[in-house]
Amino acid sequence: MNSDIFLITPADKPVARMLLLHGAGAAVQSQFLSLLAQELALQGIEVWRVNFAYMQKSLQGQKQPPSKVAVLQQELVAFIGQLPNDLPLLVGGKSMGGRVATLLAAAEDEPSLVATAKLRAICCFGYPFCPPAKKTQGIGARTEHFPMLKLPVLIVQGERDEFGGKAQLSDAPVESWPQLNMHWLPFGDHDLASLKKHPLSQQQLIMLAATACRDFINAKILAN
Repeated sequence: MNSDIFLITPADKPVARMLLLHGAGAAVQSQFLSLLAQELALQGIEVWRVNFAYMQKSLQGQKQPPSKVAVLQQELVAFIGQLPNDLPLLVGGKSMGGRVATLLAAAEDEPSLVATAKLRAICCFGYPFCPPAKKTQGIGARTEHFPMLKLPVLIVQGERDEFGGKAQLSDAPVESWPQLNMHWLPFGDHDLASLKKHPLSQQQLIMLAATACRDFINAKILAN
């Protein structure tokens, strides 16, 4: 196993392991994902953060745009294959990373099915339902695969997320998404930051996101 590519945040007496992926523009070393990893570890979730290849190159000074989704899915399959099997495994993803994980969980090709068989669930932190500039087009394109999900999926979303807030999802066909669980965080945006006038800080919302993830694990994995 090439453990050098992973940033590991250990947990005391872990109940699960999470492979945590980044969004399109910020690496897993970002403040958001660093704070999230710490809070998840406090909830008994061991976190393995990893950058996709394009982000690794960007960190080395060769600025790269995100790879195509199909390439990212292949990389995710490879990451999963490198992880130990001693704990229940989840994939967690910030924005784009969460979308890639859900696409993997809905795919039918053999590598995806093998990887999905090793997984127990997926947690998305700020799902990119629709780019802010295209809000008027609705959320359909990035949710078409939701009815085909083979694993339980938790989406932790800020109520005012510019990529799909509570108002934009009020008419979402949730009855056709049986594997999907939505958890809304008050005042949060796409990075779970709130306005200064709101009572909850970004740190507090990240803590609530980690707590929601542990509750999800308790209900969907540890209870079974």
